[in-house]
Amino acid sequence: MKYTRILLKLSGEALMGQQQYGIDASRLMQYAEEIKVAAATGTQVAVVIGGGNIYRGVQAEAFGLDRVQGDYMGMLATVINSMALQSALEKLGVKTRLLSGLTIQQVCEPYIRRRAMRHLEKGRVVIFGAGIGSPYFTTDSAASLRAIEIEADVVLKGTRVDGIYTADPEKDPEAVRFSNITFDEVMAKNLNVMDMTAFTLCKENNLPIIVFDMNKDGNLQRLLSGESIGTLVSMHGATTPGGLPPTVDQTGRAR
Repeated sequence: MKYTRILLKLSGEALMGQQQYGIDASRLMQYAEEIKVAAATGTQVAVVIGGGNIYRGVQAEAFGLDRVQGDYMGMLATVINSMALQSALEKLGVKTRLLSGLTIQQVCEPYIRRRAMRHLEKGRVVIFGAGIGSPYFTTDSAASLRAIEIEADVVLKGTRVDGIYTADPEKDPEAVRFSNITFDEVMAKNLNVMDMTAFTLCKENNLPIIVFDMNKDGNLQRLLSGESIGTLVSMHGATTPGGLPPTVDQTGRAR
């Protein structure tokens, strides 16, 4: 396998599937199956999942709530999703541990870096819930920070699109996908990969990010096998011969 240890970032919204709210059982089990196959290769897998299918902290102001209170509510939403993923994985026979940034001892272990790394070394899938346990930080930031702390090789951001584009591919049919791109190019082009805190953490620690379509069966396994899937964001862009990013002119067209 190309990577020894990965941090997989999943969005809470993706768990809704075709629903308007909550957790779609078929989508949850699809993700669990993908993670099971990845863990079976010997790759050490850690997961951070958002809570947007239940509640987002940034919604607090719209409801007239305090932002800090809203962020803590969002953290609890991520714990619910993490528990659901843990149950789905264990149903498939995968050994897991759920570590939380908040103290919820009845259902989660407290996050301790050395304990997390030990679980990974023993082949357990480690799920990080409740973000970093502090308000004003997104689950993207939590994913970046935890990946750095556990010395992951890469952050794999599973989305519903197959990489980073020059524009929103769902709105612009002429949008061009990058195969490789540098951190500096992402910032210069103002491309939406992660929030700035999360992105800066990865850049400063030279931690590559791969954005890929998690909803396509087998994509995670292909990534771990070394196939060029999605978009790689790194310090130098292309890391393999022939993997140069497309040159994009001012119109957004590749040439």
